[in-house]
Amino acid sequence: MNKPLQVKIFADGADKADILRLYANPVIKGFTTNPTLMRKAGITDYEAFAKDILSHIQDRPISFEVFSDDLPDIERQALKIAGWGANVYVKIPITNTLGYPTYDLLHRLARQRVQLNVTALMTIDQVRQVSDALEDYAPSNISVFAGRVADTGVDPLPVMAEAVSIMRRYSRQELIWASPRELLNIFHANSIGCHIITVTADVLKKLSLVGKNLEQYSLETVKMFREDAVAAGFTL
Repeated sequence: MNKPLQVKIFADGADKADILRLYANPVIKGFTTNPTLMRKAGITDYEAFAKDILSHIQDRPISFEVFSDDLPDIERQALKIAGWGANVYVKIPITNTLGYPTYDLLHRLARQRVQLNVTALMTIDQVRQVSDALEDYAPSNISVFAGRVADTGVDPLPVMAEAVSIMRRYSRQELIWASPRELLNIFHANSIGCHIITVTADVLKKLSLVGKNLEQYSLETVKMFREDAVAAGFTL
């Protein structure tokens, strides 16, 4: 890398071994997870898993998500999760599954100084309303799923740049570029002043390729094709 990245890289996942391995890497500035990732990792006891991870990681932010669909119960879960540690951010979805916005709930929790990570946003209007709800009561993250925006054929860069501009009014809010699809997204996020990008272990493995000589990379690719053809025993 020619210039140090300003965007902070957070590891996204729920595999304990991966999390602890990445914790040893000073490039990783925080961690996020969600119920879907936990299910894929085979976790059955949510609270026990979270507290186990927190027994190892106490000096970097880490987000755990509520999973209730009832707004009063979301609030109860949020307050419980917030009590697990000073470095915990509570992930709250932008709406419940019926589409009811969580703006009022976010405002109440922020006023109680709960550190929040508001998740699953995809529109500028959502960013504006969440930012207004959170204000500057506590450190908070607004997580825009740029990768999923891109999946619909929409360029997420202008969306994320406008989100940065909207959130600039509040010094304690940080924008997360969520669901990146490739390593290049780290540089996209950095270019528009996005504060954080969440990256899976698979994408993080490609960090070693940054700055690699492309002619050498081209030769290695040619060798890979040749070696695989020979190993497969192909003939013509």
